[in-house]
Amino acid sequence: MPAFEYTALTPKGIEESGILEADTARQVRQLLRDGGNTPIEVQEVQESSSSTDTGKTQRGKMKPADLALITRQFATLLQAGSPLEEALNTTARQTEKKNVQRIMSAVRSRVIEGHSLAGALKAFPNAFPHLYQATIDAGEKSGHLDAVLERLADYTESRQEMQQKITTAMFYPAILVFMAIAIVSGLLGYVVPKVVSVFQDMDQELPFLTQAILALSDFITGYGIYVVIFLALAIFLFKRLLRLPEWRYRFDRFILKVPLIGKLVRGTNTARFARTLSILSSSGVPILNALSISAQVMQNTPMKQSVEAAAVKVREGTPIHKALEQSGFFPPMTVYLIASGESSGKLDDMLERAAIQQERETDTTLTSLLSIFEPVLIIIMGIIVLLIVLAILLPIFELNQLVK
Repeated sequence: MPAFEYTALTPKGIEESGILEADTARQVRQLLRDGGNTPIEVQEVQESSSSTDTGKTQRGKMKPADLALITRQFATLLQAGSPLEEALNTTARQTEKKNVQRIMSAVRSRVIEGHSLAGALKAFPNAFPHLYQATIDAGEKSGHLDAVLERLADYTESRQEMQQKITTAMFYPAILVFMAIAIVSGLLGYVVPKVVSVFQDMDQELPFLTQAILALSDFITGYGIYVVIFLALAIFLFKRLLRLPEWRYRFDRFILKVPLIGKLVRGTNTARFARTLSILSSSGVPILNALSISAQVMQNTPMKQSVEAAAVKVREGTPIHKALEQSGFFPPMTVYLIASGESSGKLDDMLERAAIQQERETDTTLTSLLSIFEPVLIIIMGIIVLLIVLAILLPIFELNQLVK
């Protein structure tokens, strides 16, 4: 039975929306009228959430935190013995977010119509990534959907935790940079001109440092807005250039060569790759398909292309660790663990160990990067403020000497 999203007016004239299941849209309208409501719009969820509907693409998306939550709930219900249709219904009802409820109700409707769960998820590629679909498909074919979902829930939660950790870690430095720019701009734009103007009125020759700071202050006061506009346009054009594959590849390759940042990017992408490949391999997905899907979760273009090239070499008979080692992008420890897993027949376990090791190393690198960045920023801020203070005090010192 398909699900329909409706918008209706209550007897009090209040507009409300929700989801109802019925055979047709006409039946939904009748149900609303029977309840005393006036239907305004009724639309099948599957259609409004589809990624092919360019006007409503956002409805088919789901945040990583929401995906992690419903995956855990869904896995728990299936392990408790709930039928698939009932588990989907309960998951849809438990969420308070209408977008998630809309998607899960549509998935349940497709399952009731006879589609497999993986086939139902494919209707929402913006909500359920290829990794999710392939893992569910392998779990259904192997008959161990509950166990596969448990692993998938662990994966989505760990990935969400990593993203949240990185976002939280970058929040304080971002605030610090913003405040530093705001304070320096305020000093140069308002404080310095008013203080130095006193000495200019006395026809006193200003020291070189004061003249330089005053010139910078005049530039910020006169052209500051144009600088902001120029930077905004530059950022916009830079983002547009990054959409071009060639420019994206060059930028990502340059990032890999930057000290500390390159190590952080390499570690993050390696951890995603190892964790994804471990999940897919342990779920029964063929290794070539698993490599192709694992490449899609990597954000760095050169590393992504190296995995795609490795998949071609593996198809020709090259071991996975040798195919990855030839690219030169993957850390030696990860390559060694994969080689150990291939030789011992425990590739899934070694991939998971590699993912854990890389996640810990990435966390350490991020902490080290922030521990260096914060004091350096404070020192730079202190030097700038010191120069501004000296630019103000030097004329005062010279005036005292003239008085003496």
